[in-house]
Amino acid sequence: MRWIPAVAVVIALFHPAVVQAGVKEEKKVNDAAAVMSEIMAIPEKGIPPELLRNAEGIAIIPGLLKAGFVIGGRYGTGVVAVRRSDGRWSNPTFVYLAGGSFGLQIGAQSTDIVLVFKTSRSIDAMKRGKFTLGADASVAAGPVGRHAEAATDIMLKAEIYSYSRSRGLFAGVALEGAALQIDDNANIDFYNKPAVSVDDIFAGKVKAPAAAGNLRKVLEKYTVTRKGRR
Repeated sequence: MRWIPAVAVVIALFHPAVVQAGVKEEKKVNDAAAVMSEIMAIPEKGIPPELLRNAEGIAIIPGLLKAGFVIGGRYGTGVVAVRRSDGRWSNPTFVYLAGGSFGLQIGAQSTDIVLVFKTSRSIDAMKRGKFTLGADASVAAGPVGRHAEAATDIMLKAEIYSYSRSRGLFAGVALEGAALQIDDNANIDFYNKPAVSVDDIFAGKVKAPAAAGNLRKVLEKYTVTRKGRR
């Protein structure tokens, strides 16, 4: 009855728990790509190109939700991609964002959040563990529009710039006190690897599903890398 172990393997492969592993995460990556595309589709109302050109990382949290009965509480999951040494964008690591003061701009049930990291220091701090905006790195509501950088010096002052989109309105938003943390379980499911490090993900050492490539293409479409590379 040597065939029994083989049959058991086949059954395990098609068990719903196995088949569904990573599906939720893949949808999250696709949602993040869609959010970025929609935000940048109208340059006059998007993130300034100069800010994106100098970004070291971008976090996208699609559909941040109110956290139950907590007054002002919010919780959401999303992804972070970082700029690699060759100027291109990395595969995403999964994160979750919770708590903090989200300002008056966020009043709807569901809100998309985008964070633009200006420094590698803030990226390194995030990778080390729980990362609090405003405490571990300075954060400010980001400027909006292609000409925003010409009218303000805001980009010289903060390490992270934050944005929200709710009911079609896209604007900079203060996220003081919000905690951003790596979602190790989501990384395991998406990359289908029992032990995967954030450094290996960012370095491209882990085989990634097609959704990761789609997100990278979107980021590269709307950002011009330094030294003239796209």
